[in-house]
Amino acid sequence: MERAHSLLLSEAACSQLAEHQRPQFIFEWLNHLKKLLPATDRVDIKQNQRRLIEQLSGVLIGSPGPPTRWLLAHCVALLYRLGDPIAASLFVDRCHDIIRSKDDSPSGLPTRLAAMACLGALFEQLGRMLVGSFKDTLTSLLKAMKSAESQGRYEIMLSLEKILRGLGASAVPCHRDVYKAARACLTDRSMAVRCAAAKCLLELQREAVFLWTSELENVATLCFRAFEGSNYSVRVSVAKLLGTLLAAAVEPRQPTAAPRQAGRGRSSLEEVMDLLWGGFLRGGAGFLRASGDMLKGTTSVSKDIRIGVTQACVVFVSTLGGSWLEGNFPAFLSLLMELASHGRATQTPGDAAVTRRCVSFILRSTLGSLLGEKAQTNAAKQLCFAVAAQKPAIDAALTDGNVETRVSAADVAASQHMLVCCLQELGALIQGLGTTAAPLLTDSSTALVDTVISVLLHPAASARLAAAWCLRCVATAMPSQCSPLLDRCAERLVALKSSPEAVAGYGAAVAALVAAVQHCPLGIPHTKGMVVLSLAEDLLRSASQNSRISLQRTQAGWLLVSSLITLGPAVVEHHLSRLLLLWRCVFPASLREQEMELRRGDYFTWQVTLVGRAGALCAMKNLLLHCRELVTDDIISRLLTPLACAVALLTKLPALLRSYSSSVRSASVVYRLRVYELLSLLPPHTYQGTSSAPPLLPASMVFVASLSSSLFFLSISSFFSFPDSLVFPPCFKSFYLFLFCVIFSSLSPFPFMKDTSIISHVLSVCLRVKILEQFVETVNQLKGQRQQTVQTHVCAALCSLLKHQAGIRGSLGPEEVRSPALSLLSGALESASPLLRCLAAEGLARLVQAVGDPGFTVSVSLLCFDRLKTARDAASRSGISSPQHLSTCLGVLFTLSQDSTSPEVQAWSLHSLSLAVDLSGGLYRAHAEPSFTLVLRLLLSAPPTHPEVHQSLGRCLHALITCLGPDLQGEGAAVSSLRSSCLVGCGVMQDCPDALVQARAVSCLQQLHMFSPPHVNLAKLVPALCAHLCSSYLCLRQAVVACLRQLVQREALEVSQHAVTLVKELPRRDNTQLVGLEGALFTLLDRESDPGLRRDIQETLVHMMASSATSGKLGHWLKLCKDVLSATTGGDDDSSAFKARSEAGGPFTALRWATRRFAVQCVCRIIAQCESADPAHFNMALAQERRLHESTDFLVLHLGDLVRMAFMAATDHSDQLRLAGLQMLLEIIRRFSAIPEPEFPGHVILEQYQANVGAALRPAFTAEAPPDVTAKACQVCSAWIASGVVSDLRDLRRVHQLLASSLAKVQAGRDTCSQLYNEATATMETLAVLKAWAEVYIVAVQRSSQKESRNRMADLSVSSSLANRSSGSESEGAGLLKLVQSDLLTLSRLWLAALQDYAMLTLPQENASQLPATGGSFYTAETLNQARAHYSSSWAPMLHATSLWLHSTGFVMSDDAPVNLSRPATPTTMGRPGGGAKSPDDVNADTLHLILGISVEFLCSPHSDDQMENITSCLRALQALLDIPWPRAKIGSDQALSVELLSVLHRLMVTRESVSVQLAVLDLLRQIVTATQEHVREKRHSAEVDDGAAEKETLPEFGEGRDTGGLIPGRSLVFGALELCLCVLVRKLPQLSPKLAGTSPTGRRTRRRHGGVQRGVSILPTVLYLLLGVLRELTGNTHTHTHTHTQAALQALKSVVTSPMSRQEKSRGAWRLLLRSALNTLLGLWDAGTQHAERPLHTISLLTALTVFLLSAGPDVCTVEPLHALCLQRFTAGMDAKDPLVVSRCYQLLTSVFQAQPSVAVPYIQALGPPLVRFLQVLNPSRGSESSVVYIIACCCFVASGAPLVAILFPVLVSFLLDENALGSAPTASRSLHQAALKDLMRLGPQHSAVFRSLIASSPALKSRLEAAVKGNQESVSAKASSANPAAKSSPSITLKTNFL
Repeated sequence: MERAHSLLLSEAACSQLAEHQRPQFIFEWLNHLKKLLPATDRVDIKQNQRRLIEQLSGVLIGSPGPPTRWLLAHCVALLYRLGDPIAASLFVDRCHDIIRSKDDSPSGLPTRLAAMACLGALFEQLGRMLVGSFKDTLTSLLKAMKSAESQGRYEIMLSLEKILRGLGASAVPCHRDVYKAARACLTDRSMAVRCAAAKCLLELQREAVFLWTSELENVATLCFRAFEGSNYSVRVSVAKLLGTLLAAAVEPRQPTAAPRQAGRGRSSLEEVMDLLWGGFLRGGAGFLRASGDMLKGTTSVSKDIRIGVTQACVVFVSTLGGSWLEGNFPAFLSLLMELASHGRATQTPGDAAVTRRCVSFILRSTLGSLLGEKAQTNAAKQLCFAVAAQKPAIDAALTDGNVETRVSAADVAASQHMLVCCLQELGALIQGLGTTAAPLLTDSSTALVDTVISVLLHPAASARLAAAWCLRCVATAMPSQCSPLLDRCAERLVALKSSPEAVAGYGAAVAALVAAVQHCPLGIPHTKGMVVLSLAEDLLRSASQNSRISLQRTQAGWLLVSSLITLGPAVVEHHLSRLLLLWRCVFPASLREQEMELRRGDYFTWQVTLVGRAGALCAMKNLLLHCRELVTDDIISRLLTPLACAVALLTKLPALLRSYSSSVRSASVVYRLRVYELLSLLPPHTYQGTSSAPPLLPASMVFVASLSSSLFFLSISSFFSFPDSLVFPPCFKSFYLFLFCVIFSSLSPFPFMKDTSIISHVLSVCLRVKILEQFVETVNQLKGQRQQTVQTHVCAALCSLLKHQAGIRGSLGPEEVRSPALSLLSGALESASPLLRCLAAEGLARLVQAVGDPGFTVSVSLLCFDRLKTARDAASRSGISSPQHLSTCLGVLFTLSQDSTSPEVQAWSLHSLSLAVDLSGGLYRAHAEPSFTLVLRLLLSAPPTHPEVHQSLGRCLHALITCLGPDLQGEGAAVSSLRSSCLVGCGVMQDCPDALVQARAVSCLQQLHMFSPPHVNLAKLVPALCAHLCSSYLCLRQAVVACLRQLVQREALEVSQHAVTLVKELPRRDNTQLVGLEGALFTLLDRESDPGLRRDIQETLVHMMASSATSGKLGHWLKLCKDVLSATTGGDDDSSAFKARSEAGGPFTALRWATRRFAVQCVCRIIAQCESADPAHFNMALAQERRLHESTDFLVLHLGDLVRMAFMAATDHSDQLRLAGLQMLLEIIRRFSAIPEPEFPGHVILEQYQANVGAALRPAFTAEAPPDVTAKACQVCSAWIASGVVSDLRDLRRVHQLLASSLAKVQAGRDTCSQLYNEATATMETLAVLKAWAEVYIVAVQRSSQKESRNRMADLSVSSSLANRSSGSESEGAGLLKLVQSDLLTLSRLWLAALQDYAMLTLPQENASQLPATGGSFYTAETLNQARAHYSSSWAPMLHATSLWLHSTGFVMSDDAPVNLSRPATPTTMGRPGGGAKSPDDVNADTLHLILGISVEFLCSPHSDDQMENITSCLRALQALLDIPWPRAKIGSDQALSVELLSVLHRLMVTRESVSVQLAVLDLLRQIVTATQEHVREKRHSAEVDDGAAEKETLPEFGEGRDTGGLIPGRSLVFGALELCLCVLVRKLPQLSPKLAGTSPTGRRTRRRHGGVQRGVSILPTVLYLLLGVLRELTGNTHTHTHTHTQAALQALKSVVTSPMSRQEKSRGAWRLLLRSALNTLLGLWDAGTQHAERPLHTISLLTALTVFLLSAGPDVCTVEPLHALCLQRFTAGMDAKDPLVVSRCYQLLTSVFQAQPSVAVPYIQALGPPLVRFLQVLNPSRGSESSVVYIIACCCFVASGAPLVAILFPVLVSFLLDENALGSAPTASRSLHQAALKDLMRLGPQHSAVFRSLIASSPALKSRLEAAVKGNQESVSAKASSANPAAKSSPSITLKTNFL
């Protein structure tokens, strides 16, 4: 097909193709020509125009299909417009000839239709250039229409529409003719022709003024007639025409002529609405028919007309716009209410329901989508006024006045319809406005609540229910109103319980308000549930006292019970026993009693009984729905007895109906509905072994058989969707689910079942066969409509079973099941109902698939083929699972799908083909190519007048694409051909006028993009998608957004670029200029109400933002979100610069709060995304620098906009938006608080927004603020104070004052707080306040400690500039601590109380009995479960703060200080029923154990890494505790507690990789060991004082192990400490463990601490092994370890070697042996590390460790052979090393060795002295600086070794001296040697004067050299002194201070 892609058609290539391939080839060429012509040069077009016209003419006479002819017409018109237009008239004449021809052959019709299409396209493109041919064209078309069939009429209407569009005002002379033709087609029998005629008239009215002036009434009547018998597409098109005409009549687009022949001027709103309402009330009938109907008292207006009029009214208002509606809403509402109350519109209950639904649709479609929040508020006021206007009628109806003042029943009925419509829309408006509707409730002029509550007394039930629903909407929108409204309604219910209307109305209101609580997170007080249940019990008990109101009380009582159960398990579990008692009382105790009950009672008694039992069953259903965790097997068993009676009563209902007729009919219907709703929710195993199983099926059959056909069709408006697109009314829904449950008992489709054990409790196979046989028998016994009804539901249940079995690949069972199942389904195939035939056919297909037997498949196939032979219209959905019969089935379907004479057969056969593709899966790939060919051929030839065929073709194409899947990515010729067919098919469906087909085309392209992305042209797809974003069809919008969501996940930037050029042309509200595709999606999000579509839009925006926000479009996204957030018509009178004002130039207008909240969430996502991107986003200096050289944008540069957006959101009227704004402000503080301000050093960039942050927080702390907003604001306050941004104490005090006010609210206690919300919300708010204070106190203490450390640094001669720079933060820290200090005592008690609450709530379930019966300090017993979540998120900072407070007080808690505390919030009294006073030590011990218990319990099982902050808080709290003497002594004295702490820390070390956590663990280890050491030292000291024996210092009687040295794992502190140390070391150095010796070390290095004195020789080998192993690894790998690590290891080694245990008499011998072994191991490291011998640090570290042994271990360890010889060898090797660094370090270490005790030093001096002397004698001064250093060290070592060697040293030193002349020119190394030698000679001379004199006297040369050196040194010193002296003398007597630091 690639050969077709050229300007001219390749006729040679076309001739080589098969006949069925040529239409596709030509279509692809035309499609390519359409895109190529605009890009081709005009000269080339003119050169090829003649040849192109010939080829296009050939296509024209070649009988093209509908898509091809439309594309052909467009190409012809485009060719003439871009080329030479002169010859266009010749082509027009040729088209005239074709249209006038009398060719009746099959090929003649497509040619004539193509000629008509070409005429329309030519006139549309060329316009007035063809005005001369217009009359002839119009004459030809109108003449052809007289004999044209539906396709011809459809095409003529389309052509006339395009002709009118192209000619414009030039066609005015012929407007009347076009109008006459179109009005005839507007009532055509073909729905497609009606749509085309409506579009033609819509185009005509642009210039034909008479349509909306003189002919308006006639056109309106015509439209009413067009509505009759129409489908949805016709109603949409005609309604658009009528609504546009009416809008033009009210607001003319152009001035009409002055003298009007019809005498009509501009129409008023009343006239237009009278015209509309006339159609609504009388339809499109003529005068005579309407008069006859009026005389008969009947109405002939169909629902289609009324629905069409409703849609036209919506179009009318939408065309005029939101501004017009806002200004004219009172009059418009009045007219609507007149319609709702008109007698002709509400003659029957069905008519009244339709009318109310239509009026409500008008209100919702206009007010909900056209008005902003402010205008919606005004509209709500008008609705309230309309409701209030009916109050006199309500009052009059309730009074028992005389006949003259009594309101008639007609007036009551009229008022109820008006009230229902107004209250429903009022509730919808308030629910959409949310908390922004709060001013409505406080406005005294409207008195909204009073007005709505007054309707609760209306005589009509529908009005009362509408008022209850409106109150529910108020409670949902404003949760703070729920509790007051509930109290008010309950109070009125009690006061007026003798009035039937009051009981029913207020009972419904209370139930509605209670049921609304499930949608309010803040809930209501728990006591309200008790009040509601008591009220319900009182109503039920008193129902029998007064027969006049028995029915209302019973109904209201059970309604209250049902609503109470919706509050959830937390409330219901406290009342479950009372509920069970109520259920037991309302049903008979047994089936025997029920039989006796049937023999007595009248119709009223049975009416009340059925109502009561239906209410009880509804309550049971709610228990299963809302409290599943409470429904145990025991509860179900207690419900089965009432349920058995309920099911048994079903069998007696027919007798009751015969006895009492209509009196109990409505009650029986509701009763049956409740029974089956409940049965559908019970697990299948509950039916087995109970008395309910036997009567269940007969009752089911009786129920289904008793349903009349009228009920089925009257319930059509409330259809529910089910599997396989079946629809059922609510009662059928319940029965359908019940049958599914009973028949398919081996399945578990219900979410109620919690495990697979239920599957084992199934009905036997025999019972299943019996059930099916019972069904067959029942169906055979019934006749007519009842039989069809039963068959429908039985087949639906069986089909669902078979579908589920296929899904799980399960077996149907034995062969006995097949016969009754086949009998049921085959019998339904002969039904007259198309729905039942389709259902039976699909059931047969799924039965074949479930059985899986080839023989059975053949028999069913033959049965289907026989049916097809006899009745083609019965061909419906079928499927085959056996591959050998797939070809046969496809042959039949292919043949039927090409039967163009019967579109119904085509549609169903194609649908069957799509099912076959789905069911066959991979088996179908062999048939994919012919299927594609068939689908494409039908798409190119199927007429547009039958959209159902196109819809089936779309399903087939979608199934074929899914079947091929990823194979579409292939590059072969066959795959390329299939892919091309897919694209062509999608293109054809995209151009189809039917919205469902277009939606399917989008879905196909989405699938194709998923499987083969490179072959989908986004440049063409994206604009097409954007064009449908504002479609009036929901299905199309859903498909478009779903496709966009998939596209932007991979190519977001490309999609955005393709959409930019098109979005500007989209239809949009108020003509606002949108910002790209993102702006269009935000606008669509604001207007949509479908949850799934809104979710897809949000995900699309998130994906687009994630891919482009940090890659160059950051500013664009931020500006977009800012515009969205600013688009509100509301606002405060705030004069702040950050006021949320409306910007006139913004692209959006009056967006809803939900859309603006999503914009705020998008900004938070952007901030989080930037955090992981470029670091310049959070660095002002770097961002400014890079901005100068790059065009990149950075987030920090938009900080002002971010704060502005957060302020606007946080101060909005909507609570949800305020929460989002506070969260955004919190993110800003956390991420920008530490960024310095480059222009003002020492300051941060957030300082300039201090006032704005405070202003944003202030409204959240008012008394009216809800608790969740206050809690979030407390979190922001603590983050703001802790951030350190605020430096001024006054600004700090402002924010602190907000927290102080919240603390005062906490101190007031829960008894005084307003009872608006659930008690758990008070817990949430209280804990949020305490958590915020805890965080503030922690920061204050940290800053105070930092100040103290800075002061200490200043005392240690820290520079004055540093002290000055830190003075600001010091004062801030001190001021903050001072602010907190005043409330610290109160806070400490509250923190302790909250911690004890948390400790009690974390008890395991088996210890639940220890919980306080009345709750804790901050929670109640009823809200225990809800409170746990709040405590778990708040306890950690309070724990840390409490520990810091105890640290500051030294763990002394005094009760002397006064504290304003109204609750007993101390840990000594909470949770205990009583007891005497405790001593201070006991109180302290309780507090210590509380903190330790909470910390240990959490650290034992931290749930995830998300709680790292809590882990850190626990560790810091423990550190603070162990710094206090009293707790440290307690922990040190309790070894079991210390060991437990170490085990917890060990577990934490193993499970956490954080370096900070590991360091904190090691620090805690040090503190615990130190505490134990102090305890042991104290015990020893006490023993010494008592016994007076000082020598006991040397005895280890208080250490672990005692004399045996044994350590018990799990009980030994030493063992636990070593285990923890080993864990750290092995994590960092795996080679220390023999099992991990082959692994590589990972993680960062931490400093190891081994500071404790270990008491026991038994642990010494372990310690030495670890230390030497660490030293080995550190010296072996110097690249990853620092010098600090080696020094720590050497220090630890020294501590062990010098331990006092080496001097203990009992352990001295063993200690020495172990040290010798360790020394031997150390000496062996030289040999083990030969590969590292060349490394200087390796040798130096080992020599240092050896020196530690020599200096600390003593001669008993080091002088033993062969260790002594080996030590000498190591030092000798070091002295002879090649590396000067090793040599110098070796001599330095020898200095220490030579200074040791003589027993150690003398052998080394004797052995190493001669090499030293030889080294000094041969030392060459010309060597570098290294030699000088070595010389100095060597000399120091040598001289320090003893005086007898001075005589040898002096000549060597003198030899290094230089004379005065040589000193100046000597190199640096020689001068250094000279100075060092002279210094040592002058130091050593006085010490050894005798030796010095003898050497000078014996050697004159030495004397002269020494004297010259001393003289030169004195001269240089005096010269330096003289140069400094004059400056001192010339200094002024008064000096100016230049350094003020």
